[in-house]
Amino acid sequence: MKFTCVKWGALPVVVLMAGGMALAQDQSGSQSSGQSQSSPAPAAQPATAAKPDPSIAQRKENQQDRIANGVKSGQLTAGETANLETKEAAINGETKADRAANGGKLTAAEKAKVNKQQNNLSKQIYTDKHNANTAHYGNNKVGQRRENQQDRIAQGIKSGQLTAGETAKLENQQNGINQQVSADRRANGGKLTTAEKKQVNHEQNQASKNIHQKKHNGATQAAAKKP
Repeated sequence: MKFTCVKWGALPVVVLMAGGMALAQDQSGSQSSGQSQSSPAPAAQPATAAKPDPSIAQRKENQQDRIANGVKSGQLTAGETANLETKEAAINGETKADRAANGGKLTAAEKAKVNKQQNNLSKQIYTDKHNANTAHYGNNKVGQRRENQQDRIAQGIKSGQLTAGETAKLENQQNGINQQVSADRRANGGKLTTAEKKQVNHEQNQASKNIHQKKHNGATQAAAKKP
């Protein structure tokens, strides 16, 4: 009988403890639920406008810098530069057309194609800068004028004032003058007559005006450097 009383006497304590635990769990769950309901939902991130692939623009700028350095150093002749810039202008034109057709973006296939074209052009820049052809200006007035024009063109490429297409036209003009001078020298034992010098000077005056006009016409490289 004593054992029975102790057994049943402990029952209310057990029930009381179980009820307390249940109450604590219920309060905890209520607090958790309340916090979940009161926490604000994360704000939606605003959509950002699509931007041109920076790798394409950077690649283009790097190519122009390499060409400008080659023109400045004399490693690239006017003819080589005209050829390189004609190809660069074609790549730029194709890229622009592709972007216009795709809402300002390039597809993965188009990006791969541009990258391949730039790889080929990069190899040609290296080859042209390291072949035996160099721009020899000479220590005479004709040679100095020629060097000054190339320096101005190189500066325009470097600054972004001259586009690839503009540079190609200017260098084609310089190449034509250079070929004429070379032919005249061969015909006169390495010298130029007074009339020939006057003619070359007149042509360089016209070329100088073209360089100035193209550097200040508002047309610039899409990835031009800021001064």
